[in-house]
Amino acid sequence: MKVNKILPLMLMLAFSMSFAQQGKKQSKSIDTKKIKVVDSIKVTKISSDLPTTIVATGVKDSIVYNLKDMALARKKDSLWLKELYKSDLFDDIYNSIVNQEYEPVEYEELPTEVLKQRLKELDARTPFNVEYNPSLESVIKQYLKNRRRGIERLMGLSEYYFPMFEQELDKHNLPLELKYLAIVESALNPSAKSRVGATGLWQFMYPTGKMFGLDVNSYVDERSDPILSTEAACKYLKSLNNSFNDWDLALAAYNSGPGNVSKAIRRSGGKTNYWNLRSFLPRETAGYVPAFLATMYIFEYAEEHGFKKQAARIPYVATDTIRVKQQITLDQVSKLTNLDIEELEFLNPAYKLGIIPVVKGENYTLRLPLTSVGTFVNNEDAIYAHLNKEQENVEEEAPEMYDQPEKVRYRVRRGDFLGKIAQRYGVGVSQIKNWNGMRSNNLKVGQNLIIYPKKNPQDIASNAPAKRTNTAEKIYTVRSGDSLWTISQKFPGVSVQNLKKWNDISGNNIKPGTKLKIYKG
Repeated sequence: MKVNKILPLMLMLAFSMSFAQQGKKQSKSIDTKKIKVVDSIKVTKISSDLPTTIVATGVKDSIVYNLKDMALARKKDSLWLKELYKSDLFDDIYNSIVNQEYEPVEYEELPTEVLKQRLKELDARTPFNVEYNPSLESVIKQYLKNRRRGIERLMGLSEYYFPMFEQELDKHNLPLELKYLAIVESALNPSAKSRVGATGLWQFMYPTGKMFGLDVNSYVDERSDPILSTEAACKYLKSLNNSFNDWDLALAAYNSGPGNVSKAIRRSGGKTNYWNLRSFLPRETAGYVPAFLATMYIFEYAEEHGFKKQAARIPYVATDTIRVKQQITLDQVSKLTNLDIEELEFLNPAYKLGIIPVVKGENYTLRLPLTSVGTFVNNEDAIYAHLNKEQENVEEEAPEMYDQPEKVRYRVRRGDFLGKIAQRYGVGVSQIKNWNGMRSNNLKVGQNLIIYPKKNPQDIASNAPAKRTNTAEKIYTVRSGDSLWTISQKFPGVSVQNLKKWNDISGNNIKPGTKLKIYKG
């Protein structure tokens, strides 16, 4: 009797399962794993483990719309990404420190008495000597008056970097306010390189970086690795503070070396207060601590001064690392994960050539947004199989590729960046860098690039940049005593880098009588 009751139920269950399977076949739906792959990896065909684009089109409407929605969002994000990842602020901050003037600045929004009170409050809650003086007031007001846009960009970047810095500083029992030092050092640009070769967020010279465990080789520069360089900076700053027992002097020593600070102490007759030593320090170091304190003040009182923080596109906590099993390029990761190459380079700045090598004894990792980590790991074997197949195809087609498109000499225009040029010619950013022996992503207006395009001339022509329609141009005649920095300060929102790009200037020297183009808007 029980068997008679169970049998019809089993038949019904089998029938319903069969019907469901038929429905699945008719709608060409794919299982959960494959949906994740299609959602994040755009491929025509990688291997039997991954779906073809034909299968992807069979995804039910709601998912298809989500994919379209994500693509649209990516398109709208492109301008923000370009703004976020460009690195012109480094030169701006460096010049502001070296050429800092301390003349009184009119800024009615911040009365002197209000500033004195706020600095007193700041001094009470930090180990730094935050005392009022006219020089510091001048720097703070110049920043507030002339650098608002740049500071807002830095606030956006800080949303990504500061949690990382605070974690390391706390681990080493150091003042959390030291996070502002990275702004003064590099404008939060991990690829920043000074005129003397200091590199990364914390501007390590090669010997000092080696001393604190940062490796530099043909593929990797760990001075540009945010986590490793921050750990090294913590060790260095702690040792300097142990030597001088004063954070202001430790900061000065970090900038110019402990030897210069010791000489300044001797030349001053034994004074140990930074403000009494400033006249005996190198010019850059004399402006260094005021720049640090001014930055700290503005970030701590950002709300009172009406700054609008641009939220980080990817918070640091929303990223994770993967230890790759074979060599892979950021260009390849970009294509497979549908992430912008600028975003990947931002998350993985230590790889000089855009290549993540696999070296015995080393732990080189790929950092991705959490939304892409799972997809990559789930399909790791298929991804490597695809890369191997791709490499085989490249080797087979190599002779044809050399015969095919002839090299193009491209002259960099105003507003160009590597990702934009690479997309135009159908090549990778790392390829352009390799062809031209480039170590960084920085471009100069008028610079010539050698490119071996993959796109045909019609495609390239359709992507040609539109002519500038903005006619708000002013001509400025250089006067005696002018520098690019002092000229930039006369026009709010204009940086030294802007002046160089607009006027095709490679160095910093300008002659009186030279006509400079200034654009607004």
